[in-house]
Amino acid sequence: MSPNAGTPEPEGRVADAVRGNWVDRYAPEMARPYLRLSRADRPIGTWLLLLPCWWGVALAAAESGWRGWDVWIALGCAVGAWLMRGAGCTWNDITDRDFDAAVARTRSRPIPSGQVTVRQAVVWMLAQMVIAGAVLLSYNWVTVLLGLSSLGLVAIYPFAKRFTWWPQLFLGLAFNWGAILAYAAHSGTVSAASVVLYAAGIAWTLFYDTIYAHQDKEDDVLIGVKSTARLFGAATGKWLGLFLILAVTLMSAAILLALLPAAGPLKLALALAAPWAMGWHLLWQMRRLDIDDPAGCLTLFRSNRDTGLLAALFLAAAAFL
Repeated sequence: MSPNAGTPEPEGRVADAVRGNWVDRYAPEMARPYLRLSRADRPIGTWLLLLPCWWGVALAAAESGWRGWDVWIALGCAVGAWLMRGAGCTWNDITDRDFDAAVARTRSRPIPSGQVTVRQAVVWMLAQMVIAGAVLLSYNWVTVLLGLSSLGLVAIYPFAKRFTWWPQLFLGLAFNWGAILAYAAHSGTVSAASVVLYAAGIAWTLFYDTIYAHQDKEDDVLIGVKSTARLFGAATGKWLGLFLILAVTLMSAAILLALLPAAGPLKLALALAAPWAMGWHLLWQMRRLDIDDPAGCLTLFRSNRDTGLLAALFLAAAAFL
């Protein structure tokens, strides 16, 4: 029997939120709908937005050495990722409110369930963006401009599934921008290595968000929403293998571009362990994937926090050598 059997669900709980999450248990009741809009009860998205930032600052530090300022870059990216993921999810829920009401997994979200009005959601979104903007302004002007330029990607993403079978690509473009941004926060410039690292993150996003999209494929057919899960169908495994190879190859190339020829053998080996550790974790996911098991897809999707952390830890270790 489930440990939650016989326990009433918290009022307003979102269907795919982690059970017993801090929002449902501890947040003030009046704040819960807004925190649910920001997906604070589902933290995996914040991790997936943050981790490419940590890759970027760690790669830049491995290239030119750690600086005291890098601690703030890493912490500021964490704050910014939480806020901008919240703002982006709020925008997504505003634009998708009619779709969400028609899908079993999403009809419990705050807007379609009536916990929050559209006007309240807009105000909440703008508040998060203002605070995130204050964090961004603490960085150099190259980083500020990069941050502002990402807003277009964030704005477009919710509409992508209406006009393309590749909305996961648009998510990748938005979610991995932090790799370039955090690299620039350290170095003051955009390099070829940071752009290739960004591309590696996009391949990773195509991998994990295709798995995620398999949860909703039946509802998506009914309401006419496109996704790579629907596009690939039974061939999903082959496509995931391609995205795995691209992610590992591109991250390896980014590391070589940044560190050769100056890096010593140990630093280079530690840095290159990042994409290989990430690749093994992606392979582990592929071996356990059943595209017709929504609960299993969600579990594997959430495991990508560990995938990205493996890469971040090896890159950070290399930066200290």
